[in-house]
Amino acid sequence: MTRNDSAHHALSVRVRDLDLWYGQFQALKSISLDIYQNNITALIGPSGCGKSSFLRCLNRMNDLIPRVRIEGLVEMGGRDVNAAKVDEVALRRRVGMVFQKPNPFPKSIHDNVAYAPRMHDIVSRKADVKALVESSLRDAGLWEEVKDKLHQPGTSLSGGQQQRLCIARAIAVQPEVILMDEPTSSLDPISTATIEDLMDRLKRRYTIITVTHNMQQAARIADYTAFFHLGEMIEYNDTKTMFSTPHTRKAEDYITGRYG
Repeated sequence: MTRNDSAHHALSVRVRDLDLWYGQFQALKSISLDIYQNNITALIGPSGCGKSSFLRCLNRMNDLIPRVRIEGLVEMGGRDVNAAKVDEVALRRRVGMVFQKPNPFPKSIHDNVAYAPRMHDIVSRKADVKALVESSLRDAGLWEEVKDKLHQPGTSLSGGQQQRLCIARAIAVQPEVILMDEPTSSLDPISTATIEDLMDRLKRRYTIITVTHNMQQAARIADYTAFFHLGEMIEYNDTKTMFSTPHTRKAEDYITGRYG
């Protein structure tokens, strides 16, 4: 069913009856879905429908927001990520995140990539740090463009390069899952195509979950697509089925541009 013929379709994330409130407002309502390893899963739907809130549930970024309450199960590796004994820092190493706008640290290109692996004691020797920085930048498709200016600020790069630097930073800690919250929305078409090609390569090693408002992008890159509306997940299917023969009228209307 998926377009990723090399995927094993093993379960990466299991979500059951997930509810989320911001104060009195319920942003997510009984979300249940299975996300599979080595695939790209796209979350689509109108603005404010809960896509980014759901994404932040997967690495507990919502913990940083006041008055948030979460109920239900988010399971990775057989453990509920919201269990009291789960270390949030260790979880965020396993579940990396790339945000809508590129956000390099105010450090050199080299140190943007090396910072987190050093903090997590993944590498310590100078030679190991150098090798990890190079491999991460290569995996992000950026090495050839920056190898002669590693000590220049990350903010000196173009927008598309900065986003690939943020992807290199995310994969440097060797995560299992990469979350991407509209990673190309602020980029030009050429940079967007570069990031999409990169995502297609990265899914061979990582599970990728991305939020997008671009229906054409979801159709191009995603193996599975989930349609959210007003805090509910209305439909979830392999992308080919979702875009050719959606099972619900709401999904069909959104995909065909009748609303949203």
